[in-house]
Formats: sequence, structure tokens, C-alpha cells
Amino acid sequence: MNATPDYRKLWHLFAECLSVNYHHVENGGDYAIRRVNNSVTIFFEHSDGLLDWRNNFRFAARPYREMGEPWKCHRGFLSVFRAVKPYLSSVIADETIKKFTVVGYSHGAALALLCHEYIWFHRPDLRDSLEGYAFGCPRVFHGRMTPTLQARWEGFLLIKNIDDIVTHLPPRLFGYRHVKAPLLIGQKGRYGRVDAHRAESYLHELMLTANRDNDGKGELVYDRGGDRGFSDET
Repeated sequence: MNATPDYRKLWHLFAECLSVNYHHVENGGDYAIRRVNNSVTIFFEHSDGLLDWRNNFRFAARPYREMGEPWKCHRGFLSVFRAVKPYLSSVIADETIKKFTVVGYSHGAALALLCHEYIWFHRPDLRDSLEGYAFGCPRVFHGRMTPTLQARWEGFLLIKNIDDIVTHLPPRLFGYRHVKAPLLIGQKGRYGRVDAHRAESYLHELMLTANRDNDGKGELVYDRGGDRGFSDET
């Protein structure tokens, strides 16, 4: 992943994450798959009503048995990812696919984080090209992070609107942490802690940064009253 973030790309990925048509499965999981030639993007939707980590963030579990160096994660998010995984496993195993990108927002960002590592572990041939993007991601990883474990998320980017309350949950007190330092957007104090997590706040902050660094590519426009709420004026 490039050292300098492409905010225009991030804006488009987040906008698509909000607008793509999702498949709903048991346990509150929502996913979408977009395939273009030999590249696949997997999206995970945020949830309005699940957020079951509020009830069980004190507990952690291993994602799967055969996992090389063992690590633990948030049990609530893991239970949802396990519900989605059977619908993704054949796609992930498809050797005609040469690139994966995973994208998620909020609750879906936690699933994207787990999916990214699952692809990294099960498709070692694609590790160098694997990309992941998590917007407003809660803490998922539990325990001590080693360099070899952190390498599994080398191509993964956490995007955090500065005052976003969800990115501070579950509390560190219970042993949870982010897999890496997030990319910060926004301005401290611009939003309340809850408002900073809203999709429109992320769209707005990504738009401002992308337009500031657009290099003559045309401006991104976020129209709160429009049918889709976003467009690309080039």
C-alpha cells in the first residue's frame, strides 16, 4: 500500500461501501462482492441494530484452529464473520482471482479486518497485492501484537475521523487494541463523538481532503439532499 494515502480513492471506496447492494445472512452479517475481471472487492455493511460487542466485549476467541501463530479477537464480531464466511470461502479459494480488496464501515469494518487476515492466511500467493480499508473501525484484536502478526495487516488501512467514539470501543481496559495506527481525518472538535462516526461525516472529511489535494482531477461533491448523496464532478 502506498505511503501517501489516495484520499480520492478512499472517498470512492467509502461511497461505494454505502451504496452497494448487500446480501443479508444470519447473525446480522451483510456482504457484497464485486468482481471485475480477475479482481474482487468484498464489502461489509455497517449495522444499525446489531453491535453485539456491547454485550460481550469482555471475551475474546481464536478466529480458527489452524492459524499459524495464534491470536485472539472480539468474540461478537467473530461470530458474525463466521456466519458470512461460508458465502465467501469459495470466492476466496478461486485461483482465477489475482487480487482482493476488502472494505467495511463501522461494524462492517471489523468484519473487513477479519476477512483481510483470513485471505492473507489462506491465499499466500496474493499477500503482496491484498488491500483492506476500514472506516470507523472498533477495536477487534485482543492481546499482544507481535511483528509477525502485524504483518498480516500490512496492506490494511484504518481510517478514523478524529473524534469517532466507535474507534475507542471496546475499551483498552479489556485488552482490545487496533491492529495498527489509524489514518486520521477531520479536525478535532468539529463533531461530537457520535456525530464523528456518521457516514456523512466521513464522506465530508474525505471530500475536503481529496479536493484539497486533487491535482486538477476535478472536485468531489457531497450533496446531502441528493438521491445518492455523492458525485464526482470532473
